[in-house]
Amino acid sequence: MRILIAEDDSISRRLLEVTLIKWGYEVVSTEDGEAAWRVLQAEEAPSLAILDWMMPGLDGVEICRKVREREERPYTYIMLLTAKGSKEDVVIGLDAGADDYVNKPFDQKELRSRIKVGERMIALEQALAKKVGELETALAQVKQLKSLLPICMYCKKIRDDQDYWHRIESYIHVHTGTDFSHGICPECYEQWLAARKQGQSKETAGSRQ
Repeated sequence: MRILIAEDDSISRRLLEVTLIKWGYEVVSTEDGEAAWRVLQAEEAPSLAILDWMMPGLDGVEICRKVREREERPYTYIMLLTAKGSKEDVVIGLDAGADDYVNKPFDQKELRSRIKVGERMIALEQALAKKVGELETALAQVKQLKSLLPICMYCKKIRDDQDYWHRIESYIHVHTGTDFSHGICPECYEQWLAARKQGQSKETAGSRQ
């Protein structure tokens, strides 16, 4: 997983870089808020960001607000790194859109645990987004099937947009992924049985002649 670090203090930034790389993460490091914001606007932006509260240009809280104002983007899990420890400051950070915070100087075990929480939240969000996408696709397919379909009145094949005719089960499978098992309903069975008996009667009558 890629993690963004935004920290203007070079020593703290380097310590975070070394720590996260040692844990197996890919690190994108910036030294001010403006650079961090540019990274977060990129197409392949890191899904987790550790932002220093106080930075030149944009501070961590301002970045939180800007990230949460965006729509239709993958969720970014944000942790604020701060020396501020009062409840009022924590509330300000969380209200701005931060998911968590870590006090300076950070404890490595605590930081790692909080990052693991972030990973789980990101995984859940991605799984939910995938399910929503699948449901939207399924709904679009259902709406397509609800529209007027040209169907042959004799063989019951369906004509597609390219003017090709398909068996109804093939058409539905292509558009919804539904598979079919074949059977015979009671009404059709009775008709088939009656037709068979009639055929057998004709054969018997013909043989007698």
